[in-house]
Amino acid sequence: MQAIINFCEQTGFFQFFVGDNWKCAVMILIACVLLFLGIVKKFEPLLLVPIAIGMLVTNLPGANMFHEIFFAGGHIHWDLFGGAPITAEFLAEMTELGVSADVLASVSVGQTFSPGLIDILYLGIKLGIYPCLIFMGVGAMTDFGPLIANPKSLLLGAAAQIGIFLTYLGCRLLGFTGPEAGAVGIIGGADGPTAIFVAALLAPALLGPIAVSAYSYMALVPVIQPPIMKLLTTEKERQIVMKPLREVSKKEKIIFPVVVTIFVSLLVPSAAPLIACLMLGNLFKECGVTERLSKTAQNELMNIVTIFLGVSVGATATGATFLSGKTLAILAMGIVAFGFGTAGGVLLAKFMNLFLKEKINPLIGSAGVSAVPMAARVSQVEGQKANPKNFLLMHAMGPNVAGVIGSALAAGMLLSMFG
Repeated sequence: MQAIINFCEQTGFFQFFVGDNWKCAVMILIACVLLFLGIVKKFEPLLLVPIAIGMLVTNLPGANMFHEIFFAGGHIHWDLFGGAPITAEFLAEMTELGVSADVLASVSVGQTFSPGLIDILYLGIKLGIYPCLIFMGVGAMTDFGPLIANPKSLLLGAAAQIGIFLTYLGCRLLGFTGPEAGAVGIIGGADGPTAIFVAALLAPALLGPIAVSAYSYMALVPVIQPPIMKLLTTEKERQIVMKPLREVSKKEKIIFPVVVTIFVSLLVPSAAPLIACLMLGNLFKECGVTERLSKTAQNELMNIVTIFLGVSVGATATGATFLSGKTLAILAMGIVAFGFGTAGGVLLAKFMNLFLKEKINPLIGSAGVSAVPMAARVSQVEGQKANPKNFLLMHAMGPNVAGVIGSALAAGMLLSMFG
């Protein structure tokens, strides 16, 4: 009889009622909501689905697939990976670093751990590998032609990054530390891999909420942006028709990634890993002699890394870290960041029109956020509502791809300041 009781007490069903494990049940419900949004509503399904599964399995009591203690305090504790026991000195050090009491309460002096599957996968995030590989795939799928044909669109992409820095200031006012505020602010770039890259280095404890917020709002770009675009523009401005872009030569497309890599890496060295991978992927696409590498970066590599990235990020969203006031603040500041980013691009386009003979449709300024190509499509849709003969997609792709470079630059600046 005692054996049966012991078995029941060791099941996950029983453990839901032990201590704060009710938080795990809440997180499983949130994971199911994300699965619904990804599968039924098709909101960023390629990432929301693996994120939701990672969140679900890590919150199953007793599964032990992810051990937060391995990465406590923002560091990888390789000695614990190798089987070293927890010491009193280690716990005291983690307490001084501000590690969550829930995380420290889950371990005891002398205890050892065997790394789980997600512990191993998470190393790719902690070491900055997955976001860089994602950028390589994005580069292989991106045409920088519209940006090269219209260099002015680079300014619109830069203006949209104002959301990052205004959100940083807002987070500081809410009591976030400098590194935490920087990690939350990067959500305003509408660039999921960059947000994960920065959060993993500056605020690993907030990685789960930041990633979920970034990708959720990226999926909601068609909902968030149009009201702001209409509010800041007149009907006449939305009807502006822009001339077709000039044709960009193959030589220009080959030289561009090389020049950008050199210039950006010298300007902001911390952004070099992201920019170098982005431009390497683009060079695979444009040089004409690495078609096989380009297809691999676009497809197999991108898909595999997306799975690992999503599951690993979801696994960090444990009940102990996710269910807090900071998570609500991050979700609130995330939408503020998107709003300011959209407004920044639109307002700069309106300002530039004061000095330009050939006017810019301000709607393309909203595409300066990095949600490629979704933000550009929103500009196209809103432009055609005002003027059915208006075709803004290729014009909007200029600020859109410029935003990818801009968000990487902003990330590099934040890492230089707080890394």
